[in-house]
Amino acid sequence: MRSLVTFLVIVLLAWIGYSLFTFTVDETQQAVVLEFGKIVRVVTEPGLYFKTPFLQNVVYLEDRLLSVDIQSAPIITVDKQRLTVDSYTLWRIQDARHFMETMQGLRSKAEQSLDDIVYSLLRDVLGQKSFGDILQRGFLTEVKQRAQAQVKVFGMEIIDVRIKRADLPTTNEQAVYQRMIKERRQIAQRFRAEGEQEAQRIRSEADRQVQIIVAGARKNSEELKGEGDAQALQIYAEAYNKDPNFFLFWRTLESYKKSLTQNSTLVLSTESDYLKLLELMGSKGLIETLNGR
Repeated sequence: MRSLVTFLVIVLLAWIGYSLFTFTVDETQQAVVLEFGKIVRVVTEPGLYFKTPFLQNVVYLEDRLLSVDIQSAPIITVDKQRLTVDSYTLWRIQDARHFMETMQGLRSKAEQSLDDIVYSLLRDVLGQKSFGDILQRGFLTEVKQRAQAQVKVFGMEIIDVRIKRADLPTTNEQAVYQRMIKERRQIAQRFRAEGEQEAQRIRSEADRQVQIIVAGARKNSEELKGEGDAQALQIYAEAYNKDPNFFLFWRTLESYKKSLTQNSTLVLSTESDYLKLLELMGSKGLIETLNGR
């Protein structure tokens, strides 16, 4: 039992000695050793280190990349556009000694300083840019460089400044939406007007083509009719020249055929040759023959 107690006492003393005389720095940290409030050593490499007990104490600082959100900045651009800009800054502790001297090693104090500096620079720079320039985000390099010049004395390094979002205020959003709707309607009306104009042109061209085709068809029809009439007259003339009396008799029979088959009433003089021929044909039974045909 006594041996066990002795062992535990030795372990406790070893642990106390380890805690008093040493400190450990891991990969995500850097350490500042203070003696009576003054910086005596800065440790940036990970490992096990010794210190003077009771006289020295160790303050651990982040050695990682840090991020801080910048307060929303209401901005009025050079072209009178009102924006609400949300941004953030990536930074790290570059010089632990200067950081301890200026910020007392407090991350919250450093982030407050970053917020004030970047916020004012964003307002200053964005106020000189147009809405189109802000959308391209090329101004962020200027903000980063100017901010770095100001925070360098604090032992900090700004890695980047980025915008998360840039929104129009609610009142401006509605105005922008209405303007966009109006522009789209104007574009739609222009497209419809151009379409109607093109449709009218196509219809006019189609009507012109129809008129040309119909005129051509009528011309061909008249030409064909003329050729047919000429051929008919030629045939009539040839038939007449072969036997004029027979031709006259045949033409008379054709007229009888058309007149008698249509139940027409003929009013003829008793001296008419047309009637005499009918009487002659009736006496010889020729009319019944024609009607039978």
